[in-house]
Amino acid sequence: MSIFTIRTLRPDDAAPLLAFEQANRAWFERHIDRRPDDFYSIDGVQAHVAQFLDEHAQGRMHPCVIVDEHGELIGRANLKDIDGQTQTAEVGYRIGQQQAGKGLATAALRHLIDLAQDEWQLASLCAYAIDGNAASIRVLERCGFVQGLAVPDIALVAGKAVDGHAYALDLRRLG
Repeated sequence: MSIFTIRTLRPDDAAPLLAFEQANRAWFERHIDRRPDDFYSIDGVQAHVAQFLDEHAQGRMHPCVIVDEHGELIGRANLKDIDGQTQTAEVGYRIGQQQAGKGLATAALRHLIDLAQDEWQLASLCAYAIDGNAASIRVLERCGFVQGLAVPDIALVAGKAVDGHAYALDLRRLG
């Protein structure tokens, strides 16, 4: 596996993030909901980054980027919908096509688990995966997530509604 760093999103990540999203757009759209076309512009990504950083400042999200040893953005990982009352959050990650299958998603998810425990003092995490996305499901299960309820029509992939499942991780059991 290559050398990489996972860190909190910064305002100056907009241009590299746009390049990453554009380069991997078709790859992502085979697995998850497509983003609106206006996202794929510098203004669209700057607005996206500003929104995520605002939610981070409000304690509702922790957005991260994954950069390689050359500083190139190669993935993303987020704690989102952080709820301090229920001590829960949802996890999500996007790994570039060239990095898929190299353990980066597992490392990113473990980073989110550590953030959830150490920085946010959360009790549980949830995730969603479409049925048939075996790689993402393997990552979730490898990190201790347990499959839960079926979620019909969880996403639109290539214009077709697809089903999925919720996954949960009880952080209190991890110690």
